[in-house]
Amino acid sequence: MAKKIGLRRTLGLLEVTISGVGIILGAGIYALIGEAAGLAGNAVWISFALSALIALLTGLSYAELASMFPKAAAEYEYTSQAFGGFLAFLVGWMIIFSGVVGAATVSLGFAGYFQALTGTPILPSAIALLAVLSLVLLFGITHSTRLAIVLTTVEALGLVLVIYMGIPYLGSVDLLEMSPLGSAGILQASALIFFAFIGFEEIVKLSEEAKDPEINIPRGLVLAISASIILYILVAISAVSVLGWEELSCSSAPFSDIARYALGPNASAIISIMALFATTNTVLLMLLASSRIIYGMASSGSLPPILASVHPRTHAPWIATILSMIIAMSFVFLEDIAFVANVNNFTVFVTFIVINAVLISLRYKKPQIARPFRVPISLGKLAVLPVLGILFNLLMLIQLETRVMAIGLGLGGLGALAALISMRYIKSDDPQRKGE
Repeated sequence: MAKKIGLRRTLGLLEVTISGVGIILGAGIYALIGEAAGLAGNAVWISFALSALIALLTGLSYAELASMFPKAAAEYEYTSQAFGGFLAFLVGWMIIFSGVVGAATVSLGFAGYFQALTGTPILPSAIALLAVLSLVLLFGITHSTRLAIVLTTVEALGLVLVIYMGIPYLGSVDLLEMSPLGSAGILQASALIFFAFIGFEEIVKLSEEAKDPEINIPRGLVLAISASIILYILVAISAVSVLGWEELSCSSAPFSDIARYALGPNASAIISIMALFATTNTVLLMLLASSRIIYGMASSGSLPPILASVHPRTHAPWIATILSMIIAMSFVFLEDIAFVANVNNFTVFVTFIVINAVLISLRYKKPQIARPFRVPISLGKLAVLPVLGILFNLLMLIQLETRVMAIGLGLGGLGALAALISMRYIKSDDPQRKGE
């Protein structure tokens, strides 16, 4: 019998942290800050802070669960341990869908910037980007993370440049001034801008390719969230200081307009090029995360086993990677970034509610499992911070518009149907899973 080929453990704490920062710092902040400012006013930084709090609360839950179950299937594995296969499949389904649609949407964002600089049509550029980045992923995790480190460095420099441009303008606006929507606008902006924080949860999907994953995954996750929070809030303050929320909200390329206003017309081209790096990095890491959860679910027996195939030379889950690329390519016709961001947010808020509930449940059901990282503050066995995470995610969920909720519920319904089919027709060969 041929020996099963597994993923290769090559990622240290630095690579894990930078991968997390890279996907968090992607297209969301570049594309959505203008629309968020229109909802929240100059106080949009408060919306970022609120979104950061939700990300941190749920990130701590992810850190503990990743230290308990360092598996590529991540959310699927955690939910299965606490609530069984049906809900686990549904959560995995939502995450896969969110990842590939997010990759498709951000690839269109890349294509828009690329068209502005070169005149190349949008659709071919988006498809070409997905194809090229999928090819990079097929060469293995080492090449992928090396590229991610380079792209992350450039996009982080872009945000630092925005912060630098805002320094001379600090104090020029009232940072507590809200839009006419008032506090409701703050909450709506938080729900929208949360798309900019999405990504920290993808770090746990690198568990089977990380060295000492029980230690490096939780540490990398917390470090990535912390770095992103600081950058985002400083960027938000600088952006409204330079343009003010009214002008910022009317801009389709807010960072380019900030650069043009602060440094002159040539600077906007530099920011646009950095936006290309940012969107490229987000697409790369979204495709990476989606392929890993497909691989993980197939390895667990909930998707066809062929999707768990690993290339013998590169140790990449090649069929899962190609499938992620094909699905993403099929969605490149969705061009409304804000709308798709909120559809993604729906799936993420629901997933985060489940993940926080999983941690609470496992504290009671499986207290004997080693937890190298443990979420602080408990009342007996009850973990307090995950309870707050559930409440805050529910608060964000109800801020979404009706048609977003309808599409999200539709996706959930399709996932439930797929889960029933999976449980009926796909049997796992894993004896441990059968005994759960």
